[in-house]
Amino acid sequence: MELLLPTLVLFHLLYFANGYPTGAPTSACEDMVPRHTGVQPQPSPPPYTVLTNTRTFQPGEPVTVTIVGPVYRGVLLEARTTYSSTALGSWQLPPPDTKLLECKGNPRGAITHSNINIKGNTTAYSWIPPTSASSLYFKATVAQQRTIFWLNVRSATLTRGDKLSGEGVEPDRSKVQAILYMPPPTDKKGVLRAMGVVHFLGKFIPNLCENGLYKRSAAQRQSVEVDCQI
Repeated sequence: MELLLPTLVLFHLLYFANGYPTGAPTSACEDMVPRHTGVQPQPSPPPYTVLTNTRTFQPGEPVTVTIVGPVYRGVLLEARTTYSSTALGSWQLPPPDTKLLECKGNPRGAITHSNINIKGNTTAYSWIPPTSASSLYFKATVAQQRTIFWLNVRSATLTRGDKLSGEGVEPDRSKVQAILYMPPPTDKKGVLRAMGVVHFLGKFIPNLCENGLYKRSAAQRQSVEVDCQI
């Protein structure tokens, strides 16, 4: 019995020495894979969902993110675009039992656990969008314990939305600029892309649906329905 307690303590230390009980390392920022020796991610669909309080965002305006599902102990959470593995934006004051993680020079690029205490559906993370992105999503690695974790737990895609000012709802100026400087389309795909951008701002364009060119172009979109009740 005298040898049992030291043995258990040693086992406990060795068990967590091969994991990261105080948070993910910066080396995990890009692939978001835990450096748990001899452990593989779960092959089953994750029992978690990353939820946000909005489907659109504006630079500088906070977005609240939660990870819904069973309680968890470890986490690595980032915002990303489809075409890059760089962590975007700035996470704000971390909730209890979590901390900020620097990623590629961004000191607030990610959120990770600070201990192995339980986190859950009430653990809310606050994130500030950058000025550069037009669409993005949140991606998480979630660990129930050292040997049980899931990769690539994703939110729905968020798009940069309209701006609310003292004069009411205004169009996103970045999308207006995109239309003004968009090169003329040279193929069907280019036409569809241009029509999509124009339709997104349609509620700000008077008599858009009475425009003959818009109607003809919309009719040619075949399987894509265009709602002209703006």
